[in-house]
Amino acid sequence: MNLFSVSGKRALVVGGTRGIGRAIAWRLAQAEARVIANYVRDEQSATALADEARQAGLSLDVVRADVTNAKGIEHVIDAAAHAPEPLSIMVFAAATGVHKSLEQLTTRHWDWTFGLNARAFFELVQRLSPRMPSGSSIVAISSEGAVRAVPHYSLVGASKGALESLTRHMAAELAPKGIRVNVLSPGTVLTDAWKVLPDAEARLAEASRKSFLGRLTTMEEVAWAAQFLCSDAASGLVGHTLVVDGGARTRG
Repeated sequence: MNLFSVSGKRALVVGGTRGIGRAIAWRLAQAEARVIANYVRDEQSATALADEARQAGLSLDVVRADVTNAKGIEHVIDAAAHAPEPLSIMVFAAATGVHKSLEQLTTRHWDWTFGLNARAFFELVQRLSPRMPSGSSIVAISSEGAVRAVPHYSLVGASKGALESLTRHMAAELAPKGIRVNVLSPGTVLTDAWKVLPDAEARLAEASRKSFLGRLTTMEEVAWAAQFLCSDAASGLVGHTLVVDGGARTRG
């Protein structure tokens, strides 16, 4: 019996067509899960992912929906409900944020950042968990900004902190129903998000220096950890934050 297997399981990856979410959706599909990858804007990336999966013989469908509003939430729930197998894995990898100094931030920025990074996760778990069978797994993707101060990251970091706290409370309520809820917190990973930061090169170099491995965390490493959390091999992990950062956070 392979406890690390997710073969045949239905998985929803929210924010699953770009960056870390894409890597997780692809890894789960390669492990023979039946994946639904959600996206909201970048249709080109979603189409490319679906085509690549089709060519590789993987079960990976994409669904467009903005989970920050009721209509989008319903669309995602309908996509999961109409699948032949019950949903037993949900990975919330969607994220947004505004990288500005404190004095430049507005309440509009607050509402937008928390609306996706925390509230959408809350609504999806609230709506989907009653349909998920015992043995299911829910994973929220966080970041080091939830526990450490990062320049121009206050709203994103605060929303990720809320996400982690919410996950622990959800874990306490859903564990008796056989549903495990955990957090996966990657180290610095090279994604498109870095393109908007003027000091990206210096910050990436610093992140590599802090890692005991002397390099950035890879998307594949994060995806393998996600598969582990979604598998029966992680049956004892409940309300846990799994950090995958090459040891960088242990430096303080």
